[in-house]
Amino acid sequence: MRKFILAIAFWIAAALPAWAESKAIETTIRAQITALQADDFDRAFTYASPTIQQIFRAPEVFGRMVRQGYPMVYRPSAIEFLELASVEGYYWQKVQIRDSQGRYHIMAYQMVHLDGVWRINGVQLLPSQEVGV
Repeated sequence: MRKFILAIAFWIAAALPAWAESKAIETTIRAQITALQADDFDRAFTYASPTIQQIFRAPEVFGRMVRQGYPMVYRPSAIEFLELASVEGYYWQKVQIRDSQGRYHIMAYQMVHLDGVWRINGVQLLPSQEVGV
């Protein structure tokens, strides 16, 4: 019985840091989407990594890219966080987003940890897994 309790305690201790990282990552993504929904591109831009900020240079340019290239992120009707994975030193958070027409999209957010905070380093639209009508 003692070994079982120790195994459970070890599993919980190992899972807590990953859970904490997952919640911090979710908070960052959710905050950026909330800022985008409010058309607050200045605030949304602060959640982007320095690499993304350098590419787009200005919050307005970033906002235009999101509106045109990722309308489901700009105006989602629902968001659900899926699995978080670590691949070659980067964390990837999958997010299921339902757009205003009721279609589902799976997005993969590449996250980087800089100066104690999580930043979004890119977003990929993954191929649809929906079955044809």
